Amino acid sequence: MNRLIGLYMMRCSVFALIGSLFVFHFCVAGETQFRAGAAVADVTPQPGVSLDGAISKNGPVVGIHDRLHARALVLDDGATRLAIVICDACMIEREVFDAAKSLVQQQSGLPTDRMLMAATHTHAAVRVTHIGTDPIDDEYHRFFARRIADAVLQAEQNLAPAQIGHASFNKPEFVRCRRFLCEPGSVDVNPFGTAGERIKSVAGRSSAVIGPAGPVDPQFSVVSIRHADGAPLAVLGNFSVHYTGGYQRGMVSADYFGHYATALQSKMHAGTEHPPFVGMMSNGTSGNTSVIRGDGKQYAPFEWMAVAARMLASETEHAIKAIEHRSDVTLDMHQSELELAVRRPDEARLAWANAVLANPAGPHPHRWSKIYADEALHLHEYPSTMKIKLQAIRIGDVAIAAVPCEVFAETGLAIKQQSQHPATFTIELANGYGGYLPPPKQHELGGYETWPARSSLLEVTAEPKILAESLKLLESIVEDKTGRRAP
Repeated sequence: MNRLIGLYMMRCSVFALIGSLFVFHFCVAGETQFRAGAAVADVTPQPGVSLDGAISKNGPVVGIHDRLHARALVLDDGATRLAIVICDACMIEREVFDAAKSLVQQQSGLPTDRMLMAATHTHAAVRVTHIGTDPIDDEYHRFFARRIADAVLQAEQNLAPAQIGHASFNKPEFVRCRRFLCEPGSVDVNPFGTAGERIKSVAGRSSAVIGPAGPVDPQFSVVSIRHADGAPLAVLGNFSVHYTGGYQRGMVSADYFGHYATALQSKMHAGTEHPPFVGMMSNGTSGNTSVIRGDGKQYAPFEWMAVAARMLASETEHAIKAIEHRSDVTLDMHQSELELAVRRPDEARLAWANAVLANPAGPHPHRWSKIYADEALHLHEYPSTMKIKLQAIRIGDVAIAAVPCEVFAETGLAIKQQSQHPATFTIELANGYGGYLPPPKQHELGGYETWPARSSLLEVTAEPKILAESLKLLESIVEDKTGRRAP
């Protein structure tokens, strides 16, 4: 990555001058005007880049249904400048995000701890986590970091006087919990051959479902930014649904996340005097939710995601009409790191994995036993602990928590309920990838999201630790009566 940064600096040397001007401007006494800028960079992979996941074996890219993008929003209140970037990807490892942040800092001076970057979790895009290990995959990682940086740098160039506001609406008909609590003894054994689990989820089977194993969050949050003259500048949406789906194998798509942005862009025009409007959709706390629920109709591949996105864009447009946009807002952002244990396999699990892989044709207790045997060997190579980055951002009355995991809705709801801010939501899959984050009680119930793998690797007690630290960060950015962070 250091070589990447050096080459990129030479290619974009013009930004170094811009960055020095930014530092000078950023330090000018008395600058208090709220400004915003947004930009988009294409991150579509070329054919041959791997779409493989540990479980969803999608093969390499063979075609493009709709293009992928990194969408950046930069905000500046005269004292604090920060960036939010939402990327069309299934997940992105911390190394890639850190490389992108370093590129931005070296080119513009924006500190790395003033950037939130997240993946959307479309399953028709690359898992930018080195699951694919061919040279073409490594090059895509480097390309992705460069393009994220391009989006932020351009958004900084687009900074202009702006106003901001927020709203929300509920869309419960689109959301459902995908983890079903079942009667004791009714759930088949897990991939490791262990009985006694109570959850029917992605790969579970049961003859006696009681009901959903946890709550969902139906709230759709909207942050709207417009130019000083009232022209639309950007919208950041946030919704706690896993994705939509309805793909074709090997075809790339941004899913409803990208279609939502496109639908908003077709409705909102900044005019010829401003840069193009940018729509953005972030994933909330959807670790235990299913795809966007259908309306009972039959749709062709990729069709339902566009229909659902247009519906959400229309409701967003309606909500924005009632927003009081303001320019007298202040910003704050804090981040911290947590070091958490990794659920590496013990000697018994390794022996089981090796026995399964020595006889891959089986018989095995579960159709995914071989997959989880492979995953045990991968986890064995992991360090015993893993550091994750957590963030909290305040934009006036709005607070955003950022977590690198696939967060369950009950955690997101707890953050909302215990936050001291008037409006709070969580962006998951932010600044890295830490796998599923089931609360301890959900670990006790079992199910796909709890099975040790690269997709669920953190210690069983990770969720309460992350929840506590997220609330601590949110408390640290509470606004006092003067409009600044409370001591």
